[in-house]
Amino acid sequence: MSRPRDRQSATGLLPLMEARPRKDGKVTYRYHPLRGKPINLGTDRADAIRKVLDLNGRSTDAGTVGELWRAYVNTADFKRLSELTRKQYAEYWTRLAKVWERGVVAAIRPADIAKYLRVYRAEAPIVANREVAVLSNLFNLAIERGDIDRNPCKEVRRNREAPRTRLVEVHEFEPFVAWALLQGPSAVVLVSMAQFAALTGNRRAEFLQLHWPQVDDEIVRLQRAKQRGNATKRELVGISDALREVLDRMRALPGYNPMGAVFRAPRTNNPYSEAGFKAMWARLMASAIAEKVVAERFTFHDLRAHYTTYFKLRFGELPELHADPATTAGVYERSREVRRRAL
Repeated sequence: MSRPRDRQSATGLLPLMEARPRKDGKVTYRYHPLRGKPINLGTDRADAIRKVLDLNGRSTDAGTVGELWRAYVNTADFKRLSELTRKQYAEYWTRLAKVWERGVVAAIRPADIAKYLRVYRAEAPIVANREVAVLSNLFNLAIERGDIDRNPCKEVRRNREAPRTRLVEVHEFEPFVAWALLQGPSAVVLVSMAQFAALTGNRRAEFLQLHWPQVDDEIVRLQRAKQRGNATKRELVGISDALREVLDRMRALPGYNPMGAVFRAPRTNNPYSEAGFKAMWARLMASAIAEKVVAERFTFHDLRAHYTTYFKLRFGELPELHADPATTAGVYERSREVRRRAL
């Protein structure tokens, strides 16, 4: 009597491989080379696939997630992403690589993805969702290349995400600004950037590299981030009295150059790098918490919500911050009171 075929165990194997279920519940893998006897590959699925790749003269890196990442960064899809998004993907990959770089693509199962989300990255569940989204893009490429038939990431639910509700209110932000202005040159630049975000609602990526030729007496000219293809949008932000005060402070700092950067690191007189800014902001916020200047930590991105919420409170409508107005309303508008008229 012939051995029953185990379709589930054989899913994702390379051509000429065979899965042979055993009575003890394990599965033995074999390879049937052309014009040769079957070769026993053991019971480790990933190792079995790697052995077949080696037998066929392919590099041991072929068929791995690491090789897939290198292929992905050269695709048109990756190159169409904004520079900021590409940098974020590369940052996510540095963490993914610690687990997945040598993983055999054809051997990865949904259970492996779930373990990464729930166990390995349990301390950072939201970031883990972003990392798995990048991993999913890699598996989509593998499907297009014919390496696999299904994307294991799409068969696993992501970690639950609750939208942030932290509202940085004026009565706590103003003392923070006053305190930071007394903490030294670096803190002055950082808190001025925080004020810029709170007064304009712009993402940090949109003004981290802001230069003085983009600023005149009435308007700050910025390029909206997170845009696709040629459908770019510029933002012309009117200069209020409060914003003018921030810009005048930056002009007054040593090293001012009318062609240079608006927000520049005191030591180098150049714009902060993204990594450098994150480190300095985290340090400043930690000091503010330690000295009880602020009672509750807030992120730099929370200042975008500060702007949105207070803009609506003052003008009665939401600002145009996002391509989808529903995103602005659902993510950035954090009012704790709703005002409406009675009939």
